[in-house]
Amino acid sequence: MTTQPRPVYVIGGGPGGLAAAAALRARGVRAVVVEKSDEVGASWRRHYERLHLHTTRRLSALPGLAMPRRFGRWVSRDDVVRYLEKYVEFHELEVVTGVEVTRIERAADANAHTDGNGNGPAHAPAPADGFTLHATGGRVLAASAVVVATGFNHTPALPGWPGRDTYTGELVHAADYRKAEPYAGRDVLVVGVGNTGAEIAVDLVEGGAARVRLAVRTAPHIVRRSTAGWPAQRTGILVRRLPVRLVDRLGRLVAKASVPDLSAYGLPRPDTGLYSRVKEGAIPVQDVGLIDAVRAGRVEPVAAVVSLDGDAVVLADGTRISPDAVIAATGYRRALEGLVGHLDVLDGRGRPLVHGARTPAQAPGLYFTGFSNPISGMFREMALDAERIAKAVARLVGD
Repeated sequence: MTTQPRPVYVIGGGPGGLAAAAALRARGVRAVVVEKSDEVGASWRRHYERLHLHTTRRLSALPGLAMPRRFGRWVSRDDVVRYLEKYVEFHELEVVTGVEVTRIERAADANAHTDGNGNGPAHAPAPADGFTLHATGGRVLAASAVVVATGFNHTPALPGWPGRDTYTGELVHAADYRKAEPYAGRDVLVVGVGNTGAEIAVDLVEGGAARVRLAVRTAPHIVRRSTAGWPAQRTGILVRRLPVRLVDRLGRLVAKASVPDLSAYGLPRPDTGLYSRVKEGAIPVQDVGLIDAVRAGRVEPVAAVVSLDGDAVVLADGTRISPDAVIAATGYRRALEGLVGHLDVLDGRGRPLVHGARTPAQAPGLYFTGFSNPISGMFREMALDAERIAKAVARLVGD
């Protein structure tokens, strides 16, 4: 009698999970992708319509399949979704949709109190003996290894502003923003000046909003997406391994040469260095129209939001404003605590302690991908992670 080896389960059907599954399959390892939504690429399907990759088409392909030339240099949201669908078909990936994995346990822990037949205590297997996954519908899955790829932008995070629960104005998270049309002719406040907030502000201006203000807590680093044909991503790749202080100095020089000083418009240059901020998790804003919109007075930077009061928004400088709508581009949580928090594999901010091909000592065979946002490009790094993880897993399950 032949026993079918337990598969490697990949949790999440976004680019990171699909890349890992394809790389595993290429090494002869059975990988099953489990996606809680009904389709792969769910987060990309939900993004706002004007979104394009800020990384180039050539440097954003996943293992084994180039992105079509017709997608252009900066690939649109819809084309990313098309690519992911094609990727599944091309690599003949095994994908289960509509199922959410809610908890991952080491097989040693799951079986520690039984001999496997419910007959009392048994010798617990070693942690490397795999994992037990609990999923919706009462499913219990046995895995030889697990790749967690549930996404950097998993759960929308709204700040706990005083007065938020009783605010009578319109307040939505950027995750629910699709296009500017519903905001035409309206006064809109966008909170947060990361790439999402900056791009939504520009989209609103171009879509006919009557007034667009941008609440800024910390002045961002702004970089040109491309300068004389040279993409910022390539610079990020080149400098990623250099000392932080050196890259900070280089960043200041490049900014002075390529990005105008917007201090007079309420958007000063940052006090901290670009790469120092990256190490803290703050990626530079790639300009897709923000600079021109601010200089033209079409996007008005204002102080950070400190509280909500009735229909008013109170800013850090004491100003009270009453916009027609507030769009909070205030980021996301990884939301990994319920899934793996009990395994002691997360840091104090809920991020994986290890990433890529590294596996935690307390849970051998558990891997994470897509939980960083590097200046060298997320798609590129997920593609590299996929190959490294596949190599490590193939060695692990082959032992």
